[in-house]
Amino acid sequence: MNETAQFGRVSGFIARPARPGPWPTLLVVQEWWGLDDQTRSIADRFASLGYLAFAPDLYYGELAPLGDSETASALLGKYGPGAPAELEAAFDALKAHPDCDGRIGSIGFCFGGRMSLALGLRRPLLAVCIFYGGQMQLLFDQLDRLKSPVLGVFGDRDLSIPQGTVEEFDQLLDRIGVDHEIVIYPDSGHAFFRDTDPNVYRPEASRDAWERTRAFFARHMPPLPLESAG
Repeated sequence: MNETAQFGRVSGFIARPARPGPWPTLLVVQEWWGLDDQTRSIADRFASLGYLAFAPDLYYGELAPLGDSETASALLGKYGPGAPAELEAAFDALKAHPDCDGRIGSIGFCFGGRMSLALGLRRPLLAVCIFYGGQMQLLFDQLDRLKSPVLGVFGDRDLSIPQGTVEEFDQLLDRIGVDHEIVIYPDSGHAFFRDTDPNVYRPEASRDAWERTRAFFARHMPPLPLESAG
């Protein structure tokens, strides 16, 4: 059952597994365009694996058309500064909700990748997944607060992430002793996972990234096996 729900101060799209709950829970954080069909489809994918997936609407109903960077930038400037606090409140509300079994992780894309990392600095997530996190280097001076395992996936042709940023991230995680895996896909740019945009979508990289993501969350917060479901 997929619907709109509110956790904390923010509403969003929630996708529930077909099997009985409570379930391990994932926060699925939007790209800078806003909460669009792409983000909802990713939440649906996780629900099909046995996760309660909540995609918060951090732009409060506003949405930038795909490719309209001017509008996306304006929305990010308007809502971005408050997003970390909104995600913290959503985490707290989910943690206390009877549909959540107490295990929570996060995954985010672009702007959402940075927000996924920001939440991991402030709340005890069991797993943090980052797809090409935009401006994640702004959080590097806080990484010593991170305790969650990390999966980070990036493209080698991503012009939005400064050269050397991914390698620095990998080295910093090594230094603080956080369990992590960093993958850089060849011939792939920013948003290579967005299968609704043929200009950026890279099928081979996306398939591998999805399999790694599934395995990552299954390792750190496995869903209830079908044969054990009520």
